Amino acid sequence: MVTDGEFDAIRTFSLSTCVAVTAYCPRKKAAGMVHVVLPSPFRHRDRTERPGYFALTGIPLLIETICRRYGCRREDLQIKMFGGIESNEELDIFQVGKQNINTARYALKRLGLRVKNSDLGGNISRTIEMEVKTGLVKVSHQPLT
Repeated sequence: MVTDGEFDAIRTFSLSTCVAVTAYCPRKKAAGMVHVVLPSPFRHRDRTERPGYFALTGIPLLIETICRRYGCRREDLQIKMFGGIESNEELDIFQVGKQNINTARYALKRLGLRVKNSDLGGNISRTIEMEVKTGLVKVSHQPLT
């Protein structure tokens, strides 16, 4: 999701092991967010059918879209990351939250982008709302039950 609507807000709810990455261009007053569920696609067709579902494909798509649609430059983008909680399960061999965080960081690094601010890990679910006019991201924390 990307927008330059001055009074718009972008929201995502109940981030647990998922990770949200936001991009804000203060020069163009444009904002975008991707809510990734898994680190990378399992099958080749997932890359084209559901690119935003995965950190490895969704993050480059977010950056490409906000830059192309609104004329943002990568070096102007303010990047923030949220989510990726740690599982309470003793036998969590997949560690999806941790994998999502690491893959998101890897994807951003490949694009030459650094994370300005983050709220990651732990065992608290997050809901986030980003104001397009200012780029401000509000985070609400919800304990897991």
